[in-house]
Amino acid sequence: MTNLEDEIEVIEAGYEFLLAYAAQGRPAQNENVGPGPKPRKMLQDMLDAMKSAGERLAGSDGEFEQVIVQDLKKAQAAVGFVLAQPGIGSEVVDNLNASIHLRTVLTDFFLYSEAFKPLGTEQAQQPAWDKVGN
Repeated sequence: MTNLEDEIEVIEAGYEFLLAYAAQGRPAQNENVGPGPKPRKMLQDMLDAMKSAGERLAGSDGEFEQVIVQDLKKAQAAVGFVLAQPGIGSEVVDNLNASIHLRTVLTDFFLYSEAFKPLGTEQAQQPAWDKVGN
């Protein structure tokens, strides 16, 4: 990964993919058989992004960054557990999606990303109907 924003994007996109996969009701089976989406690649990408983000944030002195690092470790354990299964079906993916560990990482990153958005420095545009600048 090239930066934290990319890592966050991989994790968020992976979660969205997993939500859709869980809703399909697929049985746990050999993923090399049959059509349709395969969650293993997405889970591996998410795990790699979590590891990279954790390494990137580990050197920070910020308290919240250290909280994120700890939350990432827990989410990595959950994703790694799912990846260790011989077949990955909708049921286990649904339970991973509901895992507080994965959801916590997403919420951490939502907060973290939002805090670093630039503040609006431009004045709000006046509506076209406001000819006197009120």
